[in-house]
Amino acid sequence: MDHGYWPLAAAFLLAWPSYAQEAADAVAPEAATETVDAFSGLTDLANAALGAKSDGAPTQAETWMVAAANPLAVEAGARVLREGGTAADAMVAVQAVLGLVEPQSSGLGGGAFLVWYDAQSGSVTTLDARETAPLAADPTLFQDESGAPLKFFDAVVGGLSVGTPGTPRLLEDAHRRWGRANWAGLFDEAIALAEGGFTVSPRLAELVADDAERLQRFPSTAEYFFPGGTAVAAGNMLVNADYAETLQLIAAKGASAFYSGEIAEDIVAAVRGAEGNPGQLSSIDLALYSVIERPPVCVEYREHDVCGMGPPSSGALTVGQIVGILNGHDLASLEPTSPEAWRLIGDASRLAFADRGRYMADTDFVPMPVKGLVSEDYLKARSELLSGDDALPEVAPGDPEWDHTLLFADDASIELPSTSHISIVDSDGNALSMTTTIENSFGSRIMVRGFLLNNELTDFSFQTHENGVPIANRVEPGKRPRSSMAPTIVMKEGKPVLVIGSPGGSRIIGYVAQAVIAHLDWGMDVQQAVSMPHFVNRFGTYDLEEGTWAADLQQPLAELGYEVNVGELNSGLHAISVGEILQGGADPRREGIALGE
Repeated sequence: MDHGYWPLAAAFLLAWPSYAQEAADAVAPEAATETVDAFSGLTDLANAALGAKSDGAPTQAETWMVAAANPLAVEAGARVLREGGTAADAMVAVQAVLGLVEPQSSGLGGGAFLVWYDAQSGSVTTLDARETAPLAADPTLFQDESGAPLKFFDAVVGGLSVGTPGTPRLLEDAHRRWGRANWAGLFDEAIALAEGGFTVSPRLAELVADDAERLQRFPSTAEYFFPGGTAVAAGNMLVNADYAETLQLIAAKGASAFYSGEIAEDIVAAVRGAEGNPGQLSSIDLALYSVIERPPVCVEYREHDVCGMGPPSSGALTVGQIVGILNGHDLASLEPTSPEAWRLIGDASRLAFADRGRYMADTDFVPMPVKGLVSEDYLKARSELLSGDDALPEVAPGDPEWDHTLLFADDASIELPSTSHISIVDSDGNALSMTTTIENSFGSRIMVRGFLLNNELTDFSFQTHENGVPIANRVEPGKRPRSSMAPTIVMKEGKPVLVIGSPGGSRIIGYVAQAVIAHLDWGMDVQQAVSMPHFVNRFGTYDLEEGTWAADLQQPLAELGYEVNVGELNSGLHAISVGEILQGGADPRREGIALGE
C-alpha cells in the first residue's frame, strides 16, 4: 500500500471544499489484504471457500449461501443458515461478528441499508437504518464562527460528527419481520469471540497503524487498539469484554437496551464530553430513532430489474441511471478491454453523478424527482448524449420531470470508503443485500462499551448554500445524510438472479454498476465480476486500478479526452448469483469469503 499519498492529500483536504472528494479519495484508501493464511481455526468448508477464492473460482452451493467481509463473520451466518434460520437471522449473526473483527468498517455504532426479497410473496422491501442528525443540529453544524466550512478531520474526530446509530434497531426490525431463529442465540459466536479473543487480521492491523494519531486521541479507543501503548499487530489475540457485555444486554433485552438505559447514557456522555470537539447527540435522539421502510428503486436493464435502496441513499438511483443510460448501447458486442465500452460506461456515470450532486438527499426533508430521474424517456434522452466518439467535454445535471419547482445547488459532500457488505440467500429462497457502515475508517474514533461510534454526519454538505441557492444535502435536525451505499438485488421475471453490494465511499456506485454489467453483458461469473479490475468515473477523472490490466487503458482513454488517474481502488464486493445452483463471489481485495451448502 502506498502511503505516500498522505502528506499531499492531507494538505489538500485542509483546503476544504476546493478539492473535496478528490482529496478524500487520496487520503483514505482502504487496506487491501491477502485472505489466505490470515485466519486460523476455520472449518474445512470455510478453508475450501478460501481456496476457491484464491483460485478465482466462485463458491457453489445448492441450498443457502452467505458472503461477507470476514471468514469468522461468514461462519457465524453459515451456522444459522445450516440450522434452518432465515437470511435475516443470519445477517444478525454476521453483523454482530463484523462489529468485533472489522470494527473500523461497521458495527452497533453505525447505520445500514437493507434490501430484502421475500420468496413467499415475491416482493422487494427496503429498510433505511441510516443515522440521523441530532435534533439540536442546524445547517451550520460544520462551519466555524465566520461561516467557513471546518477542516474535514476537525469535523470527523470527536462527538460533533456522531449521528444517532441505526444498526441495532435494524437488526431487531429485520428479525421481527423475517426471522425465525431464537434472537438471543444469534449473538453466541460474537460473544464467544469477544470474551475469548479473536485473531487480529492483517487489514485491521494495517489500518490501526495508519490511523495511530487519531485513534489515540480518546483514552478508551487508545487502550483497546494500543494495549500497553503499542498498536495491535496481525496475529495478536484481542479480547473485547465490553463488547461481549453490550451484546449480552441486547441479546437479553432487544434493541431497547441500546437506545435507553446505561448504554444510551454512556453514548450521550461520550459524544457530549468528547474533549475538543463535543457533539449534540441526546438521549431523546436515541429514544426517538426508528427504521423506515422505503419504496425500492428499480430500473430495467437487459430484461432484468436492478433494484435497490432509494433516498436518502443515492445508490439505487445512480446505479439505476448508469445502467438505464446504457440500455440503448450494445455493451455485449464490445470486449471488457474496449476503450469504447469504458467511454460509454464512464460518461453514463458522469451524467448520473451530475444528477446525484444536484438532486439527491433525504426525501423526508427535501422534494426529489425520484421517478423522473429513472423514467424511461429521461434516461433515453440522457443516453443520446453518448452518441459521439470521444469523452463528453462537460456534463451537467439534467432536467427530469417532477412536481416541484425548487432549485438546488450542486453538492460537494464527500464520503470516505470504510463500510462493509453482506449478501445472503437462505434455504427458503429469501435474499438479503445489506451495506453497513460507520463512515470513515474507525468513524468518530470514539469507543463506547466496546464499539466505535460513527462520523456519519460528515456525509452532509458542510456548506448550506452555493451562490444563495440551498444545497439539498445540508444538515437539518433529524435528517439523514445522503449515502452512496448501493445494496442491490437484480431480478428477472420476479425472482432474484444476483445479490450484490460493496463498500467504497462514492465509488460504491461504480463498483456495483460495473459488476452488474460484467455479469449481465459480458457473461462473467460472480467471482470474475467482483475480481475484475476497476474503472470508475464520477466527476470527469477516470480512475483505473493500478497493477491490473485496467492500467493498460490509460493512454487509450486519455486519447478519448479523459484525464486519467491510476491508483488503488479497494472495493469489497460480495455477490451471490441465483440460478440452478448458487454461486458466491468475494472480493479478492478484502478478507471475505462466500460460503454455502
